[in-house]
Amino acid sequence: MELQDVLRVAGVGLILALLHVLLEQFGKKEFSFFLYFIAYLYLTAELLRFLRLFFGDILVFFQWLNLN
Repeated sequence: MELQDVLRVAGVGLILALLHVLLEQFGKKEFSFFLYFIAYLYLTAELLRFLRLFFGDILVFFQWLNLN
């Protein structure tokens, strides 16, 4: 995981939060809910990708320990 990945997730989160607030103010609560749901799915997918990378690194570390 690199800093670029973290900044991308943070940027998407900020944009979606702003859109959520704007839609709430304009009275489009149903669109705001769908935006929140899509953001939740996106962040869940990113979290799963980060976890896959993390456990891949853990696996490499344990393989390295096993060789020594």
